[in-house]
Amino acid sequence: MEIFEAFIPILIVCVVMVVLIFAIIESQRRKKELRAWAESKGLSFNESSNYQIDSQLPFKCLQQGHSRVGYNFISGEYKNYGLYVFDYRYKTGSGKHQQTHRLTVVAVDSFLPLKPLFIRREHFFDKMSEFVGFDDIDFEWKEFSDAFFVKASDKKWAYDVIHQEMMEYLMLAPKYEIQFAGPMAAVWNSRVLAVDEIEITIDVVHGILNRFPDYLVKELKVEQG
Repeated sequence: MEIFEAFIPILIVCVVMVVLIFAIIESQRRKKELRAWAESKGLSFNESSNYQIDSQLPFKCLQQGHSRVGYNFISGEYKNYGLYVFDYRYKTGSGKHQQTHRLTVVAVDSFLPLKPLFIRREHFFDKMSEFVGFDDIDFEWKEFSDAFFVKASDKKWAYDVIHQEMMEYLMLAPKYEIQFAGPMAAVWNSRVLAVDEIEITIDVVHGILNRFPDYLVKELKVEQG
């Protein structure tokens, strides 16, 4: 028994080393796949870490937790829009309760002055908040309003963007959080996207931007000057 207990620390070290080795192998595999995908699309790839990304981009997903870092950056012009894709990592808690969270952000530059808008699927606590006056924007289509949480400082802008066809499109799209900030439209969920999911996600953002009404695009171009 004493001999077995003496080996416990060694076993723990071995397990930790195996986990680290697999993590390194997986990290290198992902970098290789991302680089190959980016190059096949005429885009650039940069695996360097950026510890200031949370202050450089105004997306909600970048403002959580601590020890924030972006890495595996893909950028360039793709299908008539600017494209910016990267993996992101942050931590919550500390000590034994510390957790590491990872996700992929897909941001598309619309080349238009988009007004702030945030869209995501409803959470349970959204229903609770309605009772204390923290309402999101409601739409005539009740099924959409019940399914989505929408926030915008300019309600008219939200109604202009989220018309009937857009609502139908969002109802069928994968579950993402969507945010407009400056010229950028960004989407993400709570996990790292597989390489073959990245283009699907880009197409969702393009689908949103391509459904802007013509009159709205013209108004934005006038504002842009």
